[in-house]
Amino acid sequence: MGVKNKAAEELAALSRRGYQLLRENKNNDAMVCFSRILEVEPWNNYALVGIGDSARKQQSFKDAIGYYERCLERHPKNNYALFGLADCYKSVGNYTKAVEIWGRYLKHDNRNVTVLARIADAYRKLHDFKNSKSMYQRVLEIESNNAYAIIGMGHLHYDFKEYRDALYYWEKMIQKKGMYSVDIRLLTSIGNCHRKLKSFDEGIAYFDAALKREGTNFYALFGLGDCYRGLNQPHRALEFWNLMLKKDPLNKVILTRAGDAYSALQDYKKAAEYYNRALEIEFDVYALLGLALIAKMNGRIKEAIASLRSLIEKDSKNPRLYLELSDCYEKTGERSKAVEALNEFLSTGIRCMAITERLESIK
Repeated sequence: MGVKNKAAEELAALSRRGYQLLRENKNNDAMVCFSRILEVEPWNNYALVGIGDSARKQQSFKDAIGYYERCLERHPKNNYALFGLADCYKSVGNYTKAVEIWGRYLKHDNRNVTVLARIADAYRKLHDFKNSKSMYQRVLEIESNNAYAIIGMGHLHYDFKEYRDALYYWEKMIQKKGMYSVDIRLLTSIGNCHRKLKSFDEGIAYFDAALKREGTNFYALFGLGDCYRGLNQPHRALEFWNLMLKKDPLNKVILTRAGDAYSALQDYKKAAEYYNRALEIEFDVYALLGLALIAKMNGRIKEAIASLRSLIEKDSKNPRLYLELSDCYEKTGERSKAVEALNEFLSTGIRCMAITERLESIK
């Protein structure tokens, strides 16, 4: 074997060893192999991509980008460098650049479903519904059962508040794999669609299935609590709010939800305790609203009016505050002030059916 052939074989062996180490997640050792190659051949595309992959796997994205771009200077069609480079830009949140690089990749391989799906994801992050949907559809034209694209289509429609369309795609996965085999996040996502659509009974089934698989799953517990809240079953909602508070006693949102449930059960002392616990953490409109409503329920109308007025100063676009204030004035017989409170909200330029209907009923 000639000297040149021997040297080439040694570099090839180092490259094979480097990629084997990468597969074993021994990234630093892999970098040593690739660096030795670059000492001999500074533009070796295998070594440049390999060291880029090593850096990317260690989340050193800036370094990885440098190596991929160096490779592409001499080897502009290297798909591995293009893929790695786009993935780096995606990881640092530069989705526009990622789409551009993946577009270059597709010029050489326009049926790569992994790349098409990643472009669809990037467009979704950019809130570009049309292009995202188009890319997911291209994946599904190539692989009609591609799980990544089906789930992605669900997320796309959910992001744009098209909950029934999101259900259409996500339920395909349930039909394909069954309730207890799909990713648990899919169960809670379907549950959340039903929460948004107010089909709470159907949502409960999915959150319950998720909870059976993971008894402390935050999203399943929250979903169940919120569904029972939507069904006006505060005693059931409390079961889940209190389970969550055992694990996270300083969760302000859950403390306020628990306060609402106790208030609905007319246990105002307990409700006030939870609202005040939330306020000890930080200012919270809904905890203060809860305390104002307790004052109203207990006949302390002037106190409730003062609290609601104070809240409106901090959150002037919240229609609930004006509705409650108007109700307080009605209870004191001050109908003109009740109307004035509702008109005050309408003067913000925001439309709200509940405000308009209340105004009509008073008049």
